[in-house]
Amino acid sequence: MIRRWRTATGRRGGATAARALTAVPAALLTALLSASPVAADDGSGYAFAPDARTITGAGGSSAAEPLEPGTTYRSTLPDQGKLYFRLELAAGTTAYVPVTAVPPADATVSASDGIGVTVQDANGATCGYDGARFGAGLSPRPITALGRRDTGRSLCKDAGTYYVVVERLASGSRTTTPGSWDLEIAPVTEPGLVEAGATTAPGTWDSASPEPVTGAARRRTAGAGFATARTLGPGVWRTGISPGRTLYYAVPVDWGQQLHATVELGSGGQGHGYVSAALNLSLYNPVRGSVEDVSLGYDGTQKASSLAPLPPVAYANRYAVPGEENSVRFAGAYYLVVHLTRQTGDTFGAGPYDVTLRVRVDGAPGSGPRYAGSPVPKGVFDPPSDQGGDGLSAPAGGGGTSMRLLAAGGIGTGTALLLGLGVWTLTARRAQIRVNAQKPTA
Repeated sequence: MIRRWRTATGRRGGATAARALTAVPAALLTALLSASPVAADDGSGYAFAPDARTITGAGGSSAAEPLEPGTTYRSTLPDQGKLYFRLELAAGTTAYVPVTAVPPADATVSASDGIGVTVQDANGATCGYDGARFGAGLSPRPITALGRRDTGRSLCKDAGTYYVVVERLASGSRTTTPGSWDLEIAPVTEPGLVEAGATTAPGTWDSASPEPVTGAARRRTAGAGFATARTLGPGVWRTGISPGRTLYYAVPVDWGQQLHATVELGSGGQGHGYVSAALNLSLYNPVRGSVEDVSLGYDGTQKASSLAPLPPVAYANRYAVPGEENSVRFAGAYYLVVHLTRQTGDTFGAGPYDVTLRVRVDGAPGSGPRYAGSPVPKGVFDPPSDQGGDGLSAPAGGGGTSMRLLAAGGIGTGTALLLGLGVWTLTARRAQIRVNAQKPTA
Protein backbone atom coordinates (compact mmCIF):
# COMPACT_ATOMS: atom_id res chain seq x y z
CA MET A 1 0.00 0.00 0.00
CA ILE A 2 1.32 3.38 -1.02
CA ARG A 3 0.48 6.39 1.16
CA ARG A 4 1.02 9.94 -0.14
CA TRP A 5 1.45 12.88 2.19
CA ARG A 6 0.26 16.33 1.10
CA THR A 7 1.52 18.99 3.44
CA ALA A 8 2.71 22.58 3.22
CA THR A 9 6.23 21.24 2.85
CA GLY A 10 5.41 18.79 0.09
CA ARG A 11 6.51 19.09 -3.54
CA ARG A 12 5.50 22.73 -3.86
CA GLY A 13 7.06 23.47 -0.49
CA GLY A 14 10.20 21.62 -1.56
CA ALA A 15 10.47 23.73 -4.70
CA THR A 16 9.99 26.89 -2.67
CA ALA A 17 12.64 25.76 -0.23
CA ALA A 18 15.03 25.01 -3.07
CA ARG A 19 14.52 28.49 -4.55
CA ALA A 20 15.03 30.03 -1.12
CA LEU A 21 18.22 28.04 -0.63
CA THR A 22 19.72 29.41 -3.86
CA ALA A 23 18.58 32.96 -3.08
CA VAL A 24 19.87 33.13 0.48
CA PRO A 25 23.62 33.13 -0.29
CA ALA A 26 23.36 36.05 -2.74
CA ALA A 27 21.22 38.05 -0.35
CA LEU A 28 23.53 37.20 2.52
CA LEU A 29 26.63 38.20 0.59
CA THR A 30 25.05 41.47 -0.55
CA ALA A 31 23.90 42.40 2.94
CA LEU A 32 27.20 41.56 4.60
CA LEU A 33 29.46 43.17 2.02
CA SER A 34 27.39 46.33 1.85
CA ALA A 35 27.66 46.65 5.62
CA SER A 36 31.46 46.74 5.66
CA PRO A 37 33.02 50.22 5.87
CA VAL A 38 34.59 51.42 2.64
CA ALA A 39 36.57 54.61 2.05
CA ALA A 40 34.25 57.03 0.31
CA ASP A 41 35.23 58.56 -3.04
CA ASP A 42 32.53 60.94 -4.22
CA GLY A 43 34.08 61.44 -7.64
CA SER A 44 36.77 63.87 -6.50
CA GLY A 45 39.40 61.12 -6.56
CA TYR A 46 40.00 61.43 -2.79
CA ALA A 47 39.13 58.55 -0.45
CA PHE A 48 37.63 60.01 2.71
CA ALA A 49 37.87 58.04 5.95
CA PRO A 50 35.04 55.48 5.95
CA ASP A 51 33.99 56.33 9.51
CA ALA A 52 34.13 60.11 9.10
CA ARG A 53 31.33 61.98 10.86
CA THR A 54 29.57 64.79 9.07
CA ILE A 55 29.87 68.14 10.83
CA THR A 56 28.69 71.60 9.86
CA GLY A 57 31.02 74.51 10.38
CA ALA A 58 29.49 77.56 12.02
CA GLY A 59 29.72 81.11 10.73
CA GLY A 60 30.94 82.31 14.14
CA SER A 61 32.45 81.04 17.37
CA SER A 62 29.25 81.05 19.43
CA ALA A 63 27.62 78.30 17.34
CA ALA A 64 30.76 76.25 16.72
CA GLU A 65 30.32 72.49 17.04
CA PRO A 66 32.93 70.50 19.01
CA LEU A 67 35.69 68.43 17.47
CA GLU A 68 36.78 65.33 19.38
CA PRO A 69 40.43 64.29 19.00
CA GLY A 70 40.71 60.84 17.48
CA THR A 71 37.56 61.30 15.39
CA THR A 72 37.64 62.10 11.68
CA TYR A 73 35.09 64.53 10.26
CA ARG A 74 33.72 65.58 6.89
CA SER A 75 32.48 69.06 6.23
CA THR A 76 31.98 71.53 3.39
CA LEU A 77 33.84 74.80 2.90
CA PRO A 78 32.03 77.52 0.91
CA ASP A 79 33.97 79.72 -1.48
CA GLN A 80 33.40 82.72 0.80
CA GLY A 81 33.33 83.16 4.56
CA LYS A 82 34.92 81.25 7.43
CA LEU A 83 33.99 78.08 9.27
CA TYR A 84 34.35 77.76 13.06
CA PHE A 85 34.78 74.56 15.07
CA ARG A 86 35.39 74.16 18.81
CA LEU A 87 38.07 72.29 20.77
CA GLU A 88 38.18 71.67 24.52
CA LEU A 89 41.81 71.26 25.57
CA ALA A 90 43.60 70.49 28.82
CA ALA A 91 46.67 72.35 29.96
CA GLY A 92 49.89 70.72 28.79
CA THR A 93 48.26 69.09 25.77
CA THR A 94 49.46 69.94 22.28
CA ALA A 95 46.70 69.82 19.67
CA TYR A 96 47.03 69.30 15.93
CA VAL A 97 44.10 69.87 13.56
CA PRO A 98 44.87 68.87 9.97
CA VAL A 99 42.29 70.00 7.43
CA THR A 100 42.32 68.52 3.93
CA ALA A 101 40.39 70.46 1.30
CA VAL A 102 39.22 68.55 -1.77
CA PRO A 103 38.01 70.63 -4.73
CA PRO A 104 35.94 69.01 -7.49
CA ALA A 105 38.10 67.10 -9.94
CA ASP A 106 36.95 69.32 -12.82
CA ALA A 107 37.51 72.63 -11.01
CA THR A 108 39.83 75.33 -12.30
CA VAL A 109 42.24 76.79 -9.74
CA SER A 110 45.04 79.34 -9.67
CA ALA A 111 48.45 78.98 -8.04
CA SER A 112 47.51 81.09 -5.01
CA ASP A 113 44.12 79.50 -4.34
CA GLY A 114 44.06 77.37 -1.20
CA ILE A 115 42.95 77.15 2.43
CA GLY A 116 44.05 78.64 5.73
CA VAL A 117 43.61 77.03 9.16
CA THR A 118 43.92 79.01 12.40
CA VAL A 119 43.63 77.89 16.02
CA GLN A 120 42.49 80.70 18.34
CA ASP A 121 41.93 80.94 22.07
CA ALA A 122 38.77 82.30 23.71
CA ASN A 123 40.14 85.86 23.44
CA GLY A 124 40.74 85.60 19.70
CA ALA A 125 44.53 85.34 20.00
CA THR A 126 46.15 83.24 17.28
CA CYS A 127 47.78 80.09 18.66
CA GLY A 128 48.89 78.72 15.31
CA TYR A 129 48.27 79.24 11.60
CA ASP A 130 49.03 77.28 8.45
CA GLY A 131 48.10 77.71 4.82
CA ALA A 132 48.22 75.44 1.78
CA ARG A 133 47.98 76.48 -1.88
CA PHE A 134 47.84 74.62 -5.18
CA GLY A 135 51.01 76.17 -6.51
CA ALA A 136 52.47 76.30 -9.99
CA GLY A 137 50.90 73.04 -11.12
CA LEU A 138 47.51 74.78 -11.43
CA SER A 139 45.86 71.41 -10.93
CA PRO A 140 42.99 70.78 -8.48
CA ARG A 141 44.10 68.27 -5.87
CA PRO A 142 43.68 67.57 -2.15
CA ILE A 143 45.67 70.10 -0.11
CA THR A 144 46.22 69.96 3.65
CA ALA A 145 46.90 72.70 6.20
CA LEU A 146 47.63 72.05 9.88
CA GLY A 147 46.23 74.15 12.70
CA ARG A 148 48.12 73.80 15.99
CA ARG A 149 47.95 74.65 19.70
CA ASP A 150 51.47 74.17 21.04
CA THR A 151 51.91 74.45 24.80
CA GLY A 152 55.49 75.61 24.37
CA ARG A 153 54.27 79.13 23.64
CA SER A 154 53.53 81.76 26.27
CA LEU A 155 50.02 82.18 24.83
CA CYS A 156 47.50 79.40 24.40
CA LYS A 157 48.90 77.04 27.03
CA ASP A 158 45.99 77.05 29.49
CA ALA A 159 43.10 74.63 29.64
CA GLY A 160 39.88 75.84 28.07
CA THR A 161 37.95 76.37 24.88
CA TYR A 162 39.76 76.93 21.60
CA TYR A 163 38.45 77.53 18.09
CA VAL A 164 39.54 76.14 14.73
CA VAL A 165 38.90 78.59 11.89
CA VAL A 166 38.99 77.37 8.28
CA GLU A 167 38.83 79.72 5.30
CA ARG A 168 39.50 79.85 1.59
CA LEU A 169 42.59 81.63 0.35
CA ALA A 170 41.30 83.17 -2.85
CA SER A 171 43.43 84.66 -5.58
CA GLY A 172 40.61 86.70 -7.08
CA SER A 173 41.28 85.08 -10.44
CA ARG A 174 38.32 85.09 -12.80
CA THR A 175 39.26 81.60 -13.96
CA THR A 176 38.83 80.02 -10.51
CA THR A 177 35.74 77.83 -10.41
CA PRO A 178 33.27 79.03 -7.76
CA GLY A 179 31.60 76.59 -5.42
CA SER A 180 32.26 74.66 -2.21
CA TRP A 181 35.04 72.20 -1.42
CA ASP A 182 34.79 69.08 0.71
CA LEU A 183 36.84 68.91 3.91
CA GLU A 184 38.35 66.12 5.97
CA ILE A 185 39.33 67.08 9.53
CA ALA A 186 41.30 64.72 11.79
CA PRO A 187 42.25 66.32 15.16
CA VAL A 188 45.05 64.76 17.23
CA THR A 189 46.26 65.52 20.76
CA GLU A 190 49.73 64.90 22.17
CA PRO A 191 50.22 64.73 25.95
CA GLY A 192 53.03 66.42 27.81
CA LEU A 193 56.10 64.61 29.09
CA VAL A 194 56.58 62.92 32.45
CA GLU A 195 59.79 64.89 32.88
CA ALA A 196 60.88 67.99 31.01
CA GLY A 197 63.64 67.34 28.50
CA ALA A 198 65.81 69.43 26.22
CA THR A 199 64.20 72.61 24.93
CA THR A 200 66.56 73.14 22.01
CA ALA A 201 66.76 71.24 18.74
CA PRO A 202 69.62 68.78 18.21
CA GLY A 203 72.65 70.79 17.18
CA THR A 204 74.14 68.60 14.47
CA TRP A 205 72.98 65.83 12.18
CA ASP A 206 74.07 64.28 8.91
CA SER A 207 72.58 66.54 6.26
CA ALA A 208 74.40 64.98 3.31
CA SER A 209 72.19 63.56 0.57
CA PRO A 210 72.40 59.76 0.82
CA GLU A 211 72.91 57.46 -2.10
CA PRO A 212 69.56 56.64 -3.70
CA VAL A 213 68.22 53.14 -3.35
CA THR A 214 68.90 50.95 -6.37
CA GLY A 215 67.59 47.65 -7.63
CA ALA A 216 64.57 46.31 -9.46
CA ALA A 217 61.32 48.12 -8.73
CA ARG A 218 58.38 46.27 -7.23
CA ARG A 219 54.80 47.11 -8.14
CA ARG A 220 52.76 48.71 -5.36
CA THR A 221 49.36 50.31 -5.79
CA ALA A 222 48.60 53.41 -3.74
CA GLY A 223 45.75 54.61 -1.58
CA ALA A 224 43.63 57.60 -2.55
CA GLY A 225 43.65 59.40 0.82
CA PHE A 226 45.34 59.54 4.20
CA ALA A 227 42.96 56.92 5.59
CA THR A 228 43.78 54.44 2.80
CA ALA A 229 47.50 55.19 2.37
CA ARG A 230 49.39 51.99 1.54
CA THR A 231 52.46 51.19 3.61
CA LEU A 232 55.87 51.26 1.90
CA GLY A 233 59.03 49.88 3.41
CA PRO A 234 62.49 50.90 2.19
CA GLY A 235 63.10 49.92 -1.42
CA VAL A 236 62.24 50.79 -5.00
CA TRP A 237 58.55 50.93 -5.81
CA ARG A 238 56.67 51.44 -9.04
CA THR A 239 53.08 52.31 -9.86
CA GLY A 240 50.98 53.98 -12.52
CA ILE A 241 49.31 57.37 -12.26
CA SER A 242 46.82 59.16 -14.49
CA PRO A 243 46.75 62.93 -14.95
CA GLY A 244 44.77 64.67 -12.21
CA ARG A 245 45.13 61.81 -9.73
CA THR A 246 46.77 61.83 -6.29
CA LEU A 247 48.46 58.80 -4.69
CA TYR A 248 49.03 58.21 -0.97
CA TYR A 249 51.69 56.02 0.63
CA ALA A 250 52.78 55.73 4.28
CA VAL A 251 56.38 55.03 5.31
CA PRO A 252 57.02 53.73 8.87
CA VAL A 253 59.66 55.94 10.52
CA ASP A 254 60.69 55.31 14.12
CA TRP A 255 62.42 57.54 16.65
CA GLY A 256 65.99 58.26 15.59
CA GLN A 257 65.46 57.29 11.95
CA GLN A 258 65.94 59.41 8.83
CA LEU A 259 63.66 59.26 5.80
CA HIS A 260 64.80 60.05 2.28
CA ALA A 261 62.73 59.70 -0.89
CA THR A 262 63.20 60.24 -4.61
CA VAL A 263 60.45 60.31 -7.21
CA GLU A 264 60.83 59.58 -10.91
CA LEU A 265 58.34 60.16 -13.74
CA GLY A 266 58.96 57.75 -16.61
CA SER A 267 59.31 58.54 -20.29
CA GLY A 268 56.72 57.59 -22.84
CA GLY A 269 54.52 60.66 -23.29
CA GLN A 270 52.81 60.72 -26.67
CA GLY A 271 52.97 64.46 -27.29
CA HIS A 272 55.52 67.23 -27.53
CA GLY A 273 56.10 70.23 -25.34
CA TYR A 274 56.91 70.97 -21.73
CA VAL A 275 54.82 71.05 -18.56
CA SER A 276 56.32 72.86 -15.57
CA ALA A 277 55.56 71.34 -12.17
CA ALA A 278 54.02 68.32 -13.90
CA LEU A 279 54.46 66.02 -10.91
CA ASN A 280 54.50 66.94 -7.23
CA LEU A 281 55.81 64.87 -4.32
CA SER A 282 54.76 66.03 -0.85
CA LEU A 283 55.79 64.62 2.51
CA TYR A 284 53.48 64.85 5.55
CA ASN A 285 54.20 63.83 9.13
CA PRO A 286 51.99 61.52 11.28
CA VAL A 287 49.55 64.35 12.11
CA ARG A 288 49.37 65.30 8.41
CA GLY A 289 51.54 68.36 8.84
CA SER A 290 53.50 69.38 5.75
CA VAL A 291 57.20 68.56 5.97
CA GLU A 292 58.41 69.44 2.48
CA ASP A 293 57.60 69.00 -1.19
CA VAL A 294 59.28 68.99 -4.57
CA SER A 295 58.02 69.17 -8.14
CA LEU A 296 59.49 68.37 -11.51
CA GLY A 297 58.88 69.53 -15.06
CA TYR A 298 58.22 67.08 -17.86
CA ASP A 299 59.02 67.01 -21.57
CA GLY A 300 58.21 63.39 -22.31
CA THR A 301 61.56 62.03 -21.16
CA GLN A 302 62.23 60.56 -17.71
CA LYS A 303 62.68 63.07 -14.88
CA ALA A 304 63.60 62.71 -11.21
CA SER A 305 63.62 64.84 -8.05
CA SER A 306 64.44 64.20 -4.39
CA LEU A 307 63.24 65.50 -1.07
CA ALA A 308 65.83 67.51 0.83
CA PRO A 309 67.69 65.61 3.57
CA LEU A 310 65.81 65.45 6.87
CA PRO A 311 67.16 65.08 10.41
CA PRO A 312 66.52 61.96 12.45
CA VAL A 313 63.07 61.93 14.05
CA ALA A 314 63.34 63.44 17.55
CA TYR A 315 60.96 65.02 20.04
CA ALA A 316 63.30 68.02 20.42
CA ASN A 317 63.06 68.87 16.72
CA ARG A 318 59.94 70.87 17.62
CA TYR A 319 62.21 73.53 19.08
CA ALA A 320 63.85 74.18 15.72
CA VAL A 321 62.88 77.15 13.60
CA PRO A 322 59.60 76.21 11.87
CA GLY A 323 60.30 74.24 8.73
CA GLU A 324 61.29 70.76 7.68
CA GLU A 325 63.33 70.04 10.82
CA ASN A 326 60.55 71.26 13.09
CA SER A 327 58.06 68.88 11.47
CA VAL A 328 59.89 65.59 12.07
CA ARG A 329 59.06 65.68 15.78
CA PHE A 330 57.52 62.26 16.26
CA ALA A 331 57.60 58.70 14.99
CA GLY A 332 54.76 57.15 13.04
CA ALA A 333 53.48 57.03 9.47
CA TYR A 334 55.08 59.62 7.21
CA TYR A 335 52.96 60.14 4.11
CA LEU A 336 54.37 60.37 0.59
CA VAL A 337 51.74 62.03 -1.61
CA VAL A 338 52.20 62.08 -5.38
CA HIS A 339 50.12 64.21 -7.76
CA LEU A 340 50.28 64.32 -11.56
CA THR A 341 48.74 67.47 -13.02
CA ARG A 342 45.89 67.49 -15.51
CA GLN A 343 48.03 69.64 -17.82
CA THR A 344 50.37 66.67 -18.28
CA GLY A 345 47.51 64.76 -19.85
CA ASP A 346 46.56 67.70 -22.07
CA THR A 347 50.10 67.80 -23.48
CA PHE A 348 51.26 64.19 -23.45
CA GLY A 349 48.13 62.07 -23.37
CA ALA A 350 45.92 60.32 -20.84
CA GLY A 351 48.54 57.83 -19.65
CA PRO A 352 48.80 56.18 -17.20
CA TYR A 353 52.39 57.22 -16.52
CA ASP A 354 54.96 55.19 -14.64
CA VAL A 355 56.09 56.61 -11.30
CA THR A 356 59.01 55.19 -9.33
CA LEU A 357 59.63 55.94 -5.65
CA ARG A 358 63.01 55.20 -4.08
CA VAL A 359 62.53 55.09 -0.32
CA ARG A 360 65.36 55.00 2.18
CA VAL A 361 65.11 54.84 5.97
CA ASP A 362 68.44 55.08 7.80
CA GLY A 363 69.23 54.45 11.44
CA ALA A 364 68.22 51.92 14.05
CA PRO A 365 64.88 52.48 15.83
CA GLY A 366 65.36 54.32 19.10
CA SER A 367 63.27 54.94 22.18
CA GLY A 368 60.76 57.76 22.24
CA PRO A 369 59.86 60.26 24.95
CA ARG A 370 57.99 59.30 28.11
CA TYR A 371 54.56 60.79 27.67
CA ALA A 372 52.41 61.58 30.71
CA GLY A 373 49.43 59.92 29.07
CA SER A 374 48.38 58.56 25.69
CA PRO A 375 48.07 60.49 22.46
CA VAL A 376 44.64 60.55 20.84
CA PRO A 377 44.12 58.58 18.69
CA LYS A 378 46.17 55.95 20.45
CA GLY A 379 49.05 54.66 18.37
CA VAL A 380 49.30 57.69 16.10
CA PHE A 381 53.00 57.99 16.98
CA ASP A 382 53.71 54.29 16.43
CA PRO A 383 55.16 53.31 13.04
CA PRO A 384 52.62 51.24 11.08
CA SER A 385 53.37 47.55 10.79
CA ASP A 386 55.15 46.51 7.62
CA GLN A 387 54.51 42.80 7.49
CA GLY A 388 57.64 40.99 6.41
CA GLY A 389 59.38 44.27 5.71
CA ASP A 390 58.27 44.12 2.08
CA GLY A 391 55.98 47.12 2.03
CA LEU A 392 52.97 44.91 1.42
CA SER A 393 51.04 45.47 4.62
CA ALA A 394 47.53 46.84 4.92
CA PRO A 395 46.66 50.56 4.71
CA ALA A 396 48.43 52.56 7.38
CA GLY A 397 45.79 55.10 8.30
CA GLY A 398 48.09 56.93 10.68
CA GLY A 399 46.88 54.99 13.69
CA GLY A 400 43.48 56.72 13.54
CA THR A 401 40.07 55.29 14.24
CA SER A 402 39.15 54.95 10.58
CA MET A 403 41.65 52.19 9.88
CA ARG A 404 40.88 50.39 13.11
CA LEU A 405 37.23 50.45 12.15
CA LEU A 406 38.05 49.33 8.64
CA ALA A 407 40.13 46.45 9.97
CA ALA A 408 37.46 45.52 12.48
CA GLY A 409 34.84 45.82 9.77
CA GLY A 410 36.83 43.57 7.48
CA ILE A 411 37.35 40.96 10.20
CA GLY A 412 33.75 41.28 11.31
CA THR A 413 32.48 40.92 7.77
CA GLY A 414 34.56 37.80 7.19
CA THR A 415 33.46 36.27 10.46
CA ALA A 416 29.83 37.16 9.83
CA LEU A 417 30.08 35.76 6.32
CA LEU A 418 31.41 32.44 7.58
CA LEU A 419 28.78 32.29 10.31
CA GLY A 420 26.06 33.25 7.86
CA LEU A 421 27.09 30.62 5.36
CA GLY A 422 27.28 28.09 8.19
CA VAL A 423 23.73 28.92 9.25
CA TRP A 424 22.58 28.76 5.63
CA THR A 425 24.20 25.33 5.19
CA LEU A 426 22.58 24.01 8.37
CA THR A 427 19.21 25.42 7.32
CA ALA A 428 19.57 23.87 3.88
CA ARG A 429 20.37 20.46 5.32
CA ARG A 430 17.42 20.59 7.71
CA ALA A 431 15.09 21.68 4.93
CA GLN A 432 16.31 18.86 2.72
CA ILE A 433 15.83 16.35 5.56
CA ARG A 434 12.24 17.55 6.03
CA VAL A 435 11.57 17.23 2.32
CA ASN A 436 13.06 13.75 2.23
CA ALA A 437 11.07 12.72 5.29
CA GLN A 438 7.83 13.76 3.64
CA LYS A 439 8.43 11.95 0.33
CA PRO A 440 6.05 9.10 -0.49
CA THR A 441 7.03 5.90 1.22
CA ALA A 442 5.97 2.31 0.52
